[in-house]
Amino acid sequence: MSEVDEATSVFVGYRELLFSVVYNLLGSVADTEDVLQDTWLSWSRRSAGPSIENPRAYLVRIAVNEALARQASITRRRESYVGPWLPEPLLTPSSSEEDPAVRSESVSIALLVVLETLTPLERAVFVLHEVFGYAHPEIAEILDRSPSAVRQLAHRARKHVHARRPRYQADPRVQRQVTERFVAAAFGGDIGELIEILASDVTLWTDGGGVRSAGLRPIQGREKIARLISSVASRLPEDLAVTYRTVNGDPSAVIFNADSPFAVMVLDLDPEDDRIRGIYGVTNPDKLTGME
Repeated sequence: MSEVDEATSVFVGYRELLFSVVYNLLGSVADTEDVLQDTWLSWSRRSAGPSIENPRAYLVRIAVNEALARQASITRRRESYVGPWLPEPLLTPSSSEEDPAVRSESVSIALLVVLETLTPLERAVFVLHEVFGYAHPEIAEILDRSPSAVRQLAHRARKHVHARRPRYQADPRVQRQVTERFVAAAFGGDIGELIEILASDVTLWTDGGGVRSAGLRPIQGREKIARLISSVASRLPEDLAVTYRTVNGDPSAVIFNADSPFAVMVLDLDPEDDRIRGIYGVTNPDKLTGME
């Protein structure tokens, strides 16, 4: 096998891991693919030299630092984004198909939204430690920081995340049932049913990217959201079709207009009573190409 073929084989073998790490840092498939392209270029140049003892560690380090290097330009771009910016929905295997390793790397839309409020370094430490299980000394090597600095970043990130979203993983069957009830009530204009399944402090985020109609800021309040959803649903095209897919690890509704994806609805449930505490609606067509 030539050096080029061997380098390609090694990179392809770790590509899924690299994609998962970078996507959880950036929340964008397009930006993730750009980072992986730069990672490949760096890897292909480096692999022509002396052999690398730990290719996995080397590739993760390059990918994470490439992602961090892009963060400033990504942040500037999102500052001019029309309305709330939500992570790009990512289809993931259903719970019946995936193994625990895959499931552990599926970060929900709700958690990705919280991660957006961290600094880039805090997010990198949180994702590497909490999602992928890297020890603090390993993360210190990846980020070229001291272990004590990494531990401080980890503490701040964990405290920030858990204050905004306590650890909770809804039963997939319950989440699917609640999602189906929500969709039926929304399309049926049943405000009473919507109020019944929404938590009192529910928040609605909609991301149309300035292309499709969406709220310019998150909306809170059960009655307000129930009436808004019912009103919007009454004006939608009549030939919409709903399918249920696993998006970022959660059973979710993917809505199609003819053969084109029209929206993705992801719900976040309250651990106390499984009422809906968060609704994430993505209608920006640029973020829905992976749903086809």
